[in-house]
Amino acid sequence: MSARTPEDVHPLFARHFAAADMPALLSLYESDAVLLPQPGVVARGHAAIREALAGFLAMKGEFRIVSSKTVHAGDLALVYAKWTLDAKAPDDSPVHLEGETSDVVRRQADGSWLLAIDSPFGSSGTI
Repeated sequence: MSARTPEDVHPLFARHFAAADMPALLSLYESDAVLLPQPGVVARGHAAIREALAGFLAMKGEFRIVSSKTVHAGDLALVYAKWTLDAKAPDDSPVHLEGETSDVVRRQADGSWLLAIDSPFGSSGTI
């Protein structure tokens, strides 16, 4: 299933994350998309994004995301959302991550929307 609107991207991401469905997660990204998985780190393209997301999926945590605002500009949109991830570290200690993402999505030729830039920590996650 593809995102038919910019607002569809985050619920689809949450669904695919909960299912630990890496191919479906990657299908939400343009082939040359950029993910900033942690402050100062850039993952460019599907191979690097797969590697970055694998670390989060390995935590087998509960991911929640709530979209808060979308700014449309033609075939681009800036989508904001608050998210949390509650999981356990390899030593079984609790892990709580949270942030406010600011993502750029782009309308594709088929009308679907894909992530071009995924910045889960907003401006604090940029380089």
